[in-house]
Amino acid sequence: MKFDHINSQDISKVIKEKKVALLPIGAVEAHGPHLPLGTDSILAENLSYKVCKKINGLVLPTLYYSQVWSLGNFKGTIGISTTTLKVLIKEIIKEVHRNEFKIVAIINTHLGNLTAIKEAAREAMKELPEDFKIFYFTYPGADKVISEVMDSSKFHKGFFHADEIETSYMLYLAKEYVDMDKAVNGNPKVSENMEFTPMRWDLFTETAVMGDATLATEKKGEIVIENVINNITKVLNKYI
Repeated sequence: MKFDHINSQDISKVIKEKKVALLPIGAVEAHGPHLPLGTDSILAENLSYKVCKKINGLVLPTLYYSQVWSLGNFKGTIGISTTTLKVLIKEIIKEVHRNEFKIVAIINTHLGNLTAIKEAAREAMKELPEDFKIFYFTYPGADKVISEVMDSSKFHKGFFHADEIETSYMLYLAKEYVDMDKAVNGNPKVSENMEFTPMRWDLFTETAVMGDATLATEKKGEIVIENVINNITKVLNKYI
């Protein structure tokens, strides 16, 4: 159920019944020729809907604008600073509490948001009662399952972008936005210094496809995403 589709007369009753607010956070950035700029946000929103069906919750409006630095030089990317994002998330968390939810769960699908999310949660916790719970999830448990279904390899440990895996996520959660006829094998050659210094991705890719998107399938996406959903709901159900 979408929070913003409920009228102001009914919302108090619905919140008492639902208790959990899910906040999808994505990004607006280049995702190659086969995926839309809003891929991360579409994934976050649709993943939140699936989680919502398994718990007693409401899905808040998706936060599209977020921290994008690595792909910041690409046309189509619209990013905000980590500082701005942190303040925004913190204020939303506080408003969720004011509306008398018991739990807020941030469903994040963009790795660049992790610092802002963690800092916002920590700061909000200092100002809110201990019985109000704050959670943040970025594909929990996905790495193990990815290693079992992925036919290609990650361009760099810990990262994936518009590749076999993320395209598979989209084929499972929102395939109407995917054009597999335009999918490419980005196969970038990444400097070994990437792990040790800030590096814009346009230095080594023209497509923003960081792997072989042509190997993506809906089934691979289903296997990983359903595992992620189970991991999220397992945590939340302990507090609902």
